[in-house]
Amino acid sequence: MKFEDFIQHGKVRKASPDVALAKSLVSTAAVDLKFLSALQVNSTSARKVMTNYYDVLRSILEAILAVEGYKVYSHEAFTYFLKDKGESFIAEKFDRFRRIRNSINYYGKDISAIEVKENAGEIVEMIQILKEKHLSGVK
Repeated sequence: MKFEDFIQHGKVRKASPDVALAKSLVSTAAVDLKFLSALQVNSTSARKVMTNYYDVLRSILEAILAVEGYKVYSHEAFTYFLKDKGESFIAEKFDRFRRIRNSINYYGKDISAIEVKENAGEIVEMIQILKEKHLSGVK
């Protein structure tokens, strides 16, 4: 599958580039990361903390696509967008986090605090890389 297939099937819509939306998403992502980093991750909070870290990563991807003039209606499309941009390593990690988030949200799976802490570190690193490479002009 390719990113173009998601456009063809209506799961991604071409739109005008929206730098204002991208700026807003980057700004709220920064606030959310600050909030999440202050939380204690334990067996009670792990599920919610993990899904929220995923949401921040997704927001950054939405910002990148907003700048490029796309509106995404399928989280899976982000994986193929990243692959098309030459970000295969990040695409695979994103897809892994998408599956973890789905298993938590839709199948009631648990996740350990240790795994969340490891994943959170990877997500923060991915966000930094994506911002530097694809959102350097959005402040």
